[in-house]
Amino acid sequence: MYPIDFFFKAARQYPSRIAIESPAGNVLFRELAHRVNSLAAALQQRDPTRGSLVGICAGNTVNHIVSLLAIMASEKTWVPLNSRNSLIDLNRSIAFTEPSIVIAEAQYLASLDLHEVAHCICIDETGIAASLAALIEGHAGWSPLRSSPSPNAPQAIKFTGGTTGVPKGVVQPYRAWVTTTINQIHEYGFGADDKYLVAAPLTHGTSTYVIPILARGGCLVLLENTQPQSILQAFREQDITTTFIPPTLIYMLMAAGEGQARTFPSLRHLIYGGAPMPAEKIRLAREFFGPALETTYGQTEAPQIVTVMRAPDFDNEDNWSSVGKPALLSDVAIVDPAGALLGPGGIGEIVVRGDIIMAGYWKMPEKTAETIVDGWLHTGDRGYLDERGYLYLKDRLRDVVITGGFNVYPIDVESVLDQHPAVHESAVFGLADDKWGEAVHAAIQLKPGRQATPEELASFAKERLGSVKTPKHFHFFESFPRSVAGKVHKPTIRESIKKGGR
Repeated sequence: MYPIDFFFKAARQYPSRIAIESPAGNVLFRELAHRVNSLAAALQQRDPTRGSLVGICAGNTVNHIVSLLAIMASEKTWVPLNSRNSLIDLNRSIAFTEPSIVIAEAQYLASLDLHEVAHCICIDETGIAASLAALIEGHAGWSPLRSSPSPNAPQAIKFTGGTTGVPKGVVQPYRAWVTTTINQIHEYGFGADDKYLVAAPLTHGTSTYVIPILARGGCLVLLENTQPQSILQAFREQDITTTFIPPTLIYMLMAAGEGQARTFPSLRHLIYGGAPMPAEKIRLAREFFGPALETTYGQTEAPQIVTVMRAPDFDNEDNWSSVGKPALLSDVAIVDPAGALLGPGGIGEIVVRGDIIMAGYWKMPEKTAETIVDGWLHTGDRGYLDERGYLYLKDRLRDVVITGGFNVYPIDVESVLDQHPAVHESAVFGLADDKWGEAVHAAIQLKPGRQATPEELASFAKERLGSVKTPKHFHFFESFPRSVAGKVHKPTIRESIKKGGR
């Protein structure tokens, strides 16, 4: 069984149920299946090559969902292109993966470097390229050809970093998507009455909920906008049961709803991930939303729910510093630096195995071999398992900042800041932040006799990196503390800043 088969099976079982609810109108399961089949056939006609890559660069819309499902039905490989990224980042991802087809909003078709892309499709009908709607209409009644790809064949290539240099693309195979679907349905108990609010970008973790929700006859809900007040109103009035959002958005919802009625009658899966939530914030969130708060631990290399902590688990405050227990089809362990398995309470690197893990990194065999050893995916995170099997995170071995649910790799930001004519050297890291979970900070050592303001550096970085990866705070040093090997010692810099020294 392949990921798309879960959807087609549900479409046969629930043809008259609403699959997508949106301001533009509702889409029934049978209508969605018709559009998906027609577009999948059109994609195969444009490029008959099995497994070829198709990029999507768009916001959260009905057509984005249709395009994603059609890529899966055509047995092609999805390349998500986050429209919030800078054009430099998007163009580098396109050049790295070389998709034969790109489906995008008109503004991106006009601004991206798509000269090497064989086929461009406009998702929002403006005449700049082949129209998605026209392709669906022109292939009405068609069905895509199906074969039997290997379970290890790519379903998606998602990026974990690489704003500078070569991006790191995670190859998520069919088996990982099927495993994630089964894990989510089993752990959350999704059913036909579930309504999932698509609040976070489809290019990220939200995409992993599309198939599990539809598989059970549930409904995906799109809003005119995802401002906090709109989301709260949807929680109250549209029978939303489920959503997945970063902690920072939960904090924004609580701030926006202060003093308002806090009745969310249907909400039972308010799932957060991508960053930890402090105990006091957990307490406030449960007071505000009721007993609906849940969390997961996972990585792009092991999609979405390696572990899960359900709402009943949060009733015990002793669990609040945990990220839950391993999901049904996820195997989790802790190893020491030599690779030996540790028992309960032993702190070491978190490793994961099973069909949930990636097939490898796109065009990076050496990096793949470093990360998957004897079948275990080395996450780069440190933690421990208690005697009950609950996983606790301690810190990260890899130098990555998780801000607002997005991964920011310091080397990417440093490589840009170091290009500024006034910067001698930069050191980028994350510090705890009430709003973002972690905020990106940059320590700067200027060249002798040169000057630069935080505003200038932020503008310089934002133009090249986009807003997510641009540091929120800049700290200036006459010289950086260094290790005996001459490397910048970031722990000392962090402590200096925490103590108010900068």
